[in-house]
Order: sequence, then C-alpha cells, then structure tokens
Amino acid sequence: MSNSTKLAHSLLRQLIEIGVSDFVVSPGSRNAPLAIALGEAASKQIIDLHIKIDERGAAYFALGISKASNNYVAVICTSGTAAANFHPAALEAFHSGSKLIMITADRPARLRKTGANQTTEQVNIYSMIKTHDFAAEIDLKILLTGSVVHLNVQFDEPLIENEKSDWLAGLKILPHNYENKISGKLEVSNGVLIIGHDRAGYSVSEVNDFASKLNWPIICEDPISFPEAIAHASVFLSDPQLAARLAPENVVVIGRTTLSRSINTFISLVKKVIVIDPRTTNIDTKREADLILKSLPSEVVSAKSDQSIWHSASNAAASQLENLDWSEQLAIKEICELLPNESALFVGSSRPVRDIEAFVKPRSGVSVFANRGLAGIDGNVSTVFGITSEFESTTAILGDLTFLHDISALTNATTGNLRIFVIDNNGGGIFSTLPQANVDNFDKLFGTPHNLDLLKVIAGFGITVNQVSNLKELQSKASEQIKGFEVVVVNVPSRESNAGQLKDITQRVSSAVRIGINLA
Repeated sequence: MSNSTKLAHSLLRQLIEIGVSDFVVSPGSRNAPLAIALGEAASKQIIDLHIKIDERGAAYFALGISKASNNYVAVICTSGTAAANFHPAALEAFHSGSKLIMITADRPARLRKTGANQTTEQVNIYSMIKTHDFAAEIDLKILLTGSVVHLNVQFDEPLIENEKSDWLAGLKILPHNYENKISGKLEVSNGVLIIGHDRAGYSVSEVNDFASKLNWPIICEDPISFPEAIAHASVFLSDPQLAARLAPENVVVIGRTTLSRSINTFISLVKKVIVIDPRTTNIDTKREADLILKSLPSEVVSAKSDQSIWHSASNAAASQLENLDWSEQLAIKEICELLPNESALFVGSSRPVRDIEAFVKPRSGVSVFANRGLAGIDGNVSTVFGITSEFESTTAILGDLTFLHDISALTNATTGNLRIFVIDNNGGGIFSTLPQANVDNFDKLFGTPHNLDLLKVIAGFGITVNQVSNLKELQSKASEQIKGFEVVVVNVPSRESNAGQLKDITQRVSSAVRIGINLA
C-alpha cells in the first residue's frame, strides 16, 4: 500500500475516533487519497461527507456546521490557490474561536520552490494560525485544543491505490470534550452586564447561569437569545445625557462589543470595566480593561442592582417603536418576532445585526448565529447552508450586498429547510448612517448600488424566490412553515430614506426616555 494512502487512512481514522463526523471536500488531485478514503467512510454511513466545488465557500460551509454543532469540522482541499481560498474563513474561525480543521494537501517538501506545478509555500499560509506540516503519521489528539487547526499534508506519488484495505475496522469513537473553562471567583458591587454577540464562545445557558448570580441589568447585542435583556438599549444610550445618567459603578463585558458606538461609549463612562473572554490569552492580547478574566467565574459575589430605571427607559423607547413606517427596521423586527421556536437564525453583518440589537424585543427559543469574529460580509450564504444542515428549520437575514458577495454558493445550494430574507435597498445601506455619507462620490465609493433584479438573478440558479414590499406581505410569508430552500427579497425604501428614519427614531426615543425617567 502506498505511503499516501496509509497517511490518509491514519489521519482520517484519528479524526473519526476523536468525534469528527462532518467532512467537507473540494475536488482536486493532490487530495485524492483523502477524498477516496472519505468516500469509503461515507458509504458505510460512518461520516457525513459534503462536496463543495469552491474552496472558499467550502470553508465557510464547514464553519457553519461547526458553529451549529459546536464540534470540529474538517474542510479539505488540494494544493495551490485552493489552500489560499480557505483564508477568509480561517480568519473568521480564528477570531471567533471556532472549531475548524483545515486540511490542505501538498506536494512533498522536496518539490517546493522548484517550479513544480500547483506548488506554493503552504506552511503558515494563514499567518496567525500555526501550520502542522507533515509527511508521516502524527498524533492529532494533542493538536485539537478547541480552536482552528491547520494540517498541511505532504502526499507523494502514487496518490491512487488499487489495493483495498479495511482501514475502518474496529473503530472506537470517543469524542473529545471541548467545554469552556469556568472557574474562579468574582467579587463586585453593583453594575450592568453587557453580552457581546458571540458571548466569548460560551453557551447561552452558561451565560444565563452567570447572569443570574450577578443579578444586574443585562444589555445584549443578541436580544433573541436573552429574554431578560433590556430592550432597545443601543438606541436610547446614544443620548449622552441618558448614558451618563444610567452609567453604573461597574460593567462586566462578556466577549466583544462590536455593533454600536453607543454601547462602547457607555462602557467608557463606567468607573470599572471587567472583561471576560478566553481570547485575551492568545488573540486579543492587548485588550484593555480594569480587570480581565480568561474564563467565566464559577463563584460570584455581587450587590443586586436596581433595574427599575432601566425598564422604564426600555418601555419608553418601545412606545416609540410600535408603529414604525415600512422600513428595514420594521421588516427585521417582524421577521424576528415570527421566528418559530426550536429553529435557527443567521444574521448577516452590517445593518441587519445592528437592527436586531436595536429594535427587536428580547425573546428566546431560537438559536442565533452570526460571523462576528471579523464581521465580514463574505461567505455568509455558505455559512448559512452549513448551519441549515444541523437544524430542522433555519432563517437567515442578509443585506443585498452580503447576499451577492457569496452568490456562487447557490450553485451548490442546501437541500434543507431554509428561508433567506434579503433586505434589498440597492447597495450598502450601512454607509448612509456613517460619517462618510456626505463625502463626494459617496454612491460610487460606498453606496455601491448593484442595480440588479434579484428575482431574476436568484431564479437563474433554479432557486425558489419571492418578494415582499409591505408589512402585510412580509407577515404572510414569514408566518409560513419553511419547506425546502427559498429566498425572499424584501423591497425597502432607499438607503437615504432609511438613514433619515433612523435619525428620527433616535431623536424620538431620546425624548420619550428622558420623560420616562424624569430627565426632561
């Protein structure tokens, strides 16, 4: 039997016995030993094998499965530019602490820098992620520590083996336990708990357990996962006087706060900032705070904080958001209220994730995902497809540019139950709410209108597509049971109109909250 076949068998057998059950493969020649072996394992129903022709999309698809399953997923490609296409998802996985195994096939080391076809320097190609480069069997268990891993495997000729072997006989699957570390003690007086969208990698139940010990008001970038959160905080805290009035002695931040300037400004007003995030060990090593904890404390001693003023502020804000005009905000608010329990939601970067933070009422019953490691708009459709493979029903909310950025994913679409709502404002709506909105050549440089008929584009891939243009149509579509894969294009007012409405909403909320807490 060839050395390449033996190496592929050893590598895959170890991964399967560790508990890796999903493998995503892009076709190629140099990775043939792995692909053939995985085909044999899949035929025996030992693993789930997913074939994706585009390495970039394949890596994001694997990332989606990893996020949804909280388990390692392996994504495999051939050598050369194929390996480079893993890079965006590799960075997202690294910065979000996701469990992703990238296996890049390579020529033998002796062929590097010789002009050999499809050969480049793949060792440390992902810079911050260490490469484990090998041509012989290694022990993988010590390499899988709960974050992204890069394995660069040197396969020599012959790549194809005619001799058959029962390399899967006697498998003993003993999955690793990758639970987050929870230990130590925190002693603090009163304050506010702020939960970043990615929760620093902790589960909702782990964070809820910690929050119950603190007994403080909760501000959450993802209100759909925390029904006790203070609704609309990012809106009313944009008023400097309200933020100053509500600033406590302490704030505990779990993870990163990456969505709203108002929340980060509020944090800067607090006397003592405590950050809880394991990534401060090896990723965010220069993160600043008065106290940095690398794990959730198992023991908490704190003073109960009065939440009445926060609820008064939240209720006053909600009163101004009950009768919104047709807009992105109303559409997203309505979609989230109609999500079925025990389903999944993926939220795209830019405006949708911020509109959920600001306008959606806190609730529970839905598993929420987003690519917040680096908050890119690339690979979102592929990530959604990966998540869909782990749930009976999945919904996604994406902006039009985010959707178009990964449009090639539709060539290998999911067969699961997925509905993607595409918020179509013909361009990059978030930039109309940022300082560059008034620069010369704004639309060309930042607004970037696509001027495409999304219905025709999507239908061209053979995908079921519908559109809605008002609240009644949206409610009807969002209330339907999700069966198979469909895209719903949500036609909303212009980007300029949306920016104006956001400004008006913020002003109205500010006035109402000031009155509600007697600050007027």
